[in-house]
Amino acid sequence: MAIRDETRMLLESMGRLFEDLCTKQVVDAAETGVFAADLWRAVSETGVPLAALPESAGGADAEWSDLYAALRVAGRFSAPIPLAETMLAGWVASSAGLEIGDGPMTVGPVRAADKLALTRDGNGWRLNGTASRLPYASHAEKIVLIADGPDGEMAVVLEGSGAPSPAKGKNIANESRDTLTFDNFHVSSDSVAPLGEGVSRAALYRRGALARATMMSGALERAMDLAVTYAQERQQFGRPISKFQAVQQNLAVLSEQTAVAVAAANLGIQSLGCGDDEREEFQIAIAKTRVGEAATLACELAHQVHGAIGFTKEYSLQLATRRLWSWREEFGSDPEWAVKVGNYFCGKGADRLWPILAGE
Repeated sequence: MAIRDETRMLLESMGRLFEDLCTKQVVDAAETGVFAADLWRAVSETGVPLAALPESAGGADAEWSDLYAALRVAGRFSAPIPLAETMLAGWVASSAGLEIGDGPMTVGPVRAADKLALTRDGNGWRLNGTASRLPYASHAEKIVLIADGPDGEMAVVLEGSGAPSPAKGKNIANESRDTLTFDNFHVSSDSVAPLGEGVSRAALYRRGALARATMMSGALERAMDLAVTYAQERQQFGRPISKFQAVQQNLAVLSEQTAVAVAAANLGIQSLGCGDDEREEFQIAIAKTRVGEAATLACELAHQVHGAIGFTKEYSLQLATRRLWSWREEFGSDPEWAVKVGNYFCGKGADRLWPILAGE
């Protein structure tokens, strides 16, 4: 996928920002529960979190492909902020004409089994159901949810401080993953509205999965860079371990898997806005499945190259690999998305298998 000059400038700018502000110390502090407020403020000031929104909603009508490319940079630096979630929350809320701010947001549901339902209550609404494993819900200024209403899916925007107290949780990367349970929870009428065209629970799930795949491709780049650098610097028997054939083989496969992951994520990004929901889901399913497979193998190889040091808290490799292990399970696991790939092929029939693979 060719990179436009505007995209390249954005990536260089975001790379410098994360290099300066998303240090290992910041990530380590975030894993103890301290929100990276300074990092979020700097990222927010760039306008990137809401850049895809129309100008009337405070955005810049930016290309989603540029924003997903920025997510790859965030994944490379293990950025402990809800950047993807804020992008998606803004997309959902603005489609419904609901107000949002410029603070951190989260969005849900993020798990296929979770259900939320709205019922009328005078001039307001009552919300019931569970939204589990919401990223950074306990730190979000706004919580944007999609719920089933009497006439279809609707957007709900809640103030973070006014939502039910979340049951706090974490993934294995110690990122905030909180659960909100609603039991006849009152929501005012100005916080609920029908979703706009092209926005749905299924579309949110797809875009969330693609966000995770893209961030994983960035984390894979980081793991590969660390492994190559370590192999060139680590001496054994009087020479760098990168000179040993077994290590060279591991690095070659690691590089291959990283390249495939980036290509698969780019395939999913290219499908956004294609106007065919079935095709979009198919290509995003390929991205999420293939990036997850790459992460499984690449994490093993990166740690093999590093030996015991790769697992230590003091070394940065575990920041990338623990996120890879976590993110591959979010917005749908590899097997879940692999089933969607299989269903797409089966639905098209055997005579369409090769033309689809060939891109005809």
